[in-house]
Amino acid sequence: MILESVIILIYSISLLLIFLYALAQLNLLFNYLRAKKAKDNCEKFNFSNPNEIPLVTIQLPVYNEMYVMERLLDNIAEIDYPKDKLEIQVLDDSTDETIVTTKAHIEKLQASGLDIKHITRTDRKGFKAGALKEGLEIAKGEFIAIFDSDFLPNSDWLLRTVPYFKNQEIGVVQTRWGHINRNYSLLTKIQAFALDAHFTLEQVGRNSKGHFINFNGTAGVWRKTCIIDAGNWEGDTLTEDLDLSYRAQLKNWKFKYLEDVETPAELPVVISAARSQQFRWNKGGAENFRKMLGRVLTSQNISPKTKVHGLLHLLNSTMFLNVLIVGILSIPMLYIKNEYAHLKPYFYVMSFFVLSTVIFFVCYWHMYKNIYGAGFKNFFKYVGMFFVFFSIAMGFSLHNSIAVLEGHFGKKSEFVRTPKFNITKFKDNWKNNKYMKKNLSIHVVFEGLLMLYFGFGMYSAFIVGNQGGDFGLFPFHLMLFVGFGYVFFKSLASKV
Repeated sequence: MILESVIILIYSISLLLIFLYALAQLNLLFNYLRAKKAKDNCEKFNFSNPNEIPLVTIQLPVYNEMYVMERLLDNIAEIDYPKDKLEIQVLDDSTDETIVTTKAHIEKLQASGLDIKHITRTDRKGFKAGALKEGLEIAKGEFIAIFDSDFLPNSDWLLRTVPYFKNQEIGVVQTRWGHINRNYSLLTKIQAFALDAHFTLEQVGRNSKGHFINFNGTAGVWRKTCIIDAGNWEGDTLTEDLDLSYRAQLKNWKFKYLEDVETPAELPVVISAARSQQFRWNKGGAENFRKMLGRVLTSQNISPKTKVHGLLHLLNSTMFLNVLIVGILSIPMLYIKNEYAHLKPYFYVMSFFVLSTVIFFVCYWHMYKNIYGAGFKNFFKYVGMFFVFFSIAMGFSLHNSIAVLEGHFGKKSEFVRTPKFNITKFKDNWKNNKYMKKNLSIHVVFEGLLMLYFGFGMYSAFIVGNQGGDFGLFPFHLMLFVGFGYVFFKSLASKV
């Protein structure tokens, strides 16, 4: 009974942590709904007065971006802002032939009168954080706008964001990500679904109550003095944006999140690219939990509620580990439940935690209907999307849990960029992308084994006990089977 007791204990702790995270999401939903009714009275620069238009530097950190570099430069060149108040830095760490083609394209833009500079480094020390830091040293702007290579800001983007910096307490203005290839495939739809929840419910819910939010690495503007005051960019985690965001807010800088300003971007269209992005984000989240835990807990400037939300925010990626633990242990728990009759009261109590799924369902529905509209037809579509999203999210749980464990245990790894494709239509071909990894991760083998494991879990529902089976966990195991099956077969197909 010792092994069974250990399984029950670990399973219960993981369920409890997921439930607490769900409660935090529910609180963010209430914050979000209240914020939608509130009027924004934030003071803004009057750009009709030339004296109030500040000097802005746009930083474009890039690395081997053959497929999107020309699109990025042409798009940024169309930004509507006084030319004498705008500087553009192309922070180019490329090691392939794009270093030459980018230089030639920049020279053409310079000839048109645009203040754009091509800045290269002899090594990638600090990766993206290092490039941003070196560019900052010579940046002329009072405010620093940052765009990754797959982002396409609208021409009025600076006119809609920079005015908020009239409030001297604001250190960052962050905008919502849009998705130019949302409907390309099931994979892009799922990624868009997850990101939409973050950029509506979470960012607004946290920001409206003064809780910690994060600059998302792109599609935002920093006050230069805020970056310096917070300690500047540091490359000791894989999510330098989250790191600097917390250091700035611990210094009492305010963040302004603009849900109504959408910045279009391209989602990864291949699962290997999505995997590398997920790995970096989740490992970086765990690294920042290690780095920021003590600072958040001991800070005298923030409320207990903000501390709780901050810690759960930093533990966001760790929820994948809890989901994986619950999933793997759920099958032994199914047998324990039907073997030990005296534990029935415990399992009745444990059934309460299905409420976590209900909470997530309600929270995500509010996000979904804001984008697609309410009504029975859209709700019916949402139910299907929610099932598919949760299944595939759980299918990523092994891969992301490994990233989380590496982050928590301090294992260092290289900053692996996400390959860009410049693909928006289904007929576009991605298979010849030179930046895609050709090798298959060993993780994929274990994902295939987990697919079979949860298939066994579904079979177990028919044979356990002496009352004709137990189907309480069957839907959960079905979602895990579908999720790991999707990730496994999609990963194999991407290498063919």
